[in-house]
Formats: sequence, structure tokens, C-alpha cells
Amino acid sequence: MPKAAIRLLIVDDDERFIAAVEAMLESADDIEVIGRAANGDEALRRAGELLPDVITMDIQMPVMDGVDATRMISHYFKVPIVVLTGSDSGQRVQEALAAGAVAHVAKSRAWGSLASALRAAAAAPPRQ
Repeated sequence: MPKAAIRLLIVDDDERFIAAVEAMLESADDIEVIGRAANGDEALRRAGELLPDVITMDIQMPVMDGVDATRMISHYFKVPIVVLTGSDSGQRVQEALAAGAVAHVAKSRAWGSLASALRAAAAAPPRQ
């Protein structure tokens, strides 16, 4: 019996980057992109509608940034969030991790490590 796919919501305000992530993950037969959101407010709504297994979250976005969205989604939906941002480190990444994100992957390294980070996030026990 095949293993169920990890259902992923991608949150980023760069449409081209989202398309690139989707293309990269096409070869991962255990990860299915079920939705997209362009800002944190939309991510909060989509998380409630789609109930994904994992979310990738950019930090700098319009309307509601990724740190605030991470805090709210982690609190209300307990969905593991992997911060996927252009920054390798820094204060905002630390704030996102403190807000409930379970991991951080720099966009520049996504092609080598995103799929494994998503699998680890989906397999981790839920945060309380």
C-alpha cells in the first residue's frame, strides 16, 4: 500500500519562486502541493481551508508577514512550518522559529534540502 503524500501549502509572495518549488517537488512522489498563498493573511485562511500536513513560509511578505502568520497558524492549527526564506540566519528567522516554525531552509539551499526538511517536519510529533 503506497504511503500517503505529505500535503504541502506554499506561502511566498514571489509567484515565480512558488512555481520553481512546485517544479522541484514534482519528482518527490511523497509530497503533494495542495495550495499556495501570497501573504500571511491568505496563509491563515488557506491553512484552515486545506488543513495541510506541512507549510513552507517566507518571512517578508505584504499584508501579514511570515513571523505573525507562523505564530497564528502554529497556535490555531498546530501545522508544522518550515521557514523558507532568502536569509540564512538573522533576527527574523530566529523570531519565526520562536513563533513555532520547526525548521529553516534558505532559498539558496532549497534544491538540496527542502524535501528532506518537509519529510522531517511532517514526521515530527505535534507541538503543544
